[in-house]
Amino acid sequence: MTPKVTREELLAKAKKPAADAMVMHSFYRGKMQTVPRAVIRDYKDFAVWYTPGVAAPCKAIQADRDKAYEYTSKWNTVAVVSDGTRVLGLGNIGPEAAMPVMEGKAMLFKYLGGVDAVAFAWIPKTRRNHPHRQDHPAVVRRYQIWKTLKTRSASISWIRCAKSAASRSGMTNSRGRRQ
Repeated sequence: MTPKVTREELLAKAKKPAADAMVMHSFYRGKMQTVPRAVIRDYKDFAVWYTPGVAAPCKAIQADRDKAYEYTSKWNTVAVVSDGTRVLGLGNIGPEAAMPVMEGKAMLFKYLGGVDAVAFAWIPKTRRNHPHRQDHPAVVRRYQIWKTLKTRSASISWIRCAKSAASRSGMTNSRGRRQ
């Protein structure tokens, strides 16, 4: 007969992968790396793989775009892209927080399908160092100014309303002052 497992033991067992993930993610600092397929024996090989040798396949691809699948890794590479708004099981966590999930998907592509995958967190233009970014200093300052003006305009509107009511009742002179 198998021993009865308590609820607490099951919960502790369920939390173990999360604890391990925190240690391993910190240790490896990401799950993926880029490794060249081509052999580089000495600096002369760079003349073949980079410049001036790389110009020949570039010109061939320029003449026939389909050659990109023959001369580059495009035939076996995909991008795993997310802006972090819909991360499975986590919701809207942002592009930076979605990177571990995207790297995990890239691992699945590589190990289950043999496809090279590149994880990429797409940060929308409004989230980059842009004046519309919510935590950007210019946005914070604009909000503070808007809030101040809104408070003042509400006060001014209330004063105008009070003056208007007073003038209709004949309680003010032509300058809007009480008599």
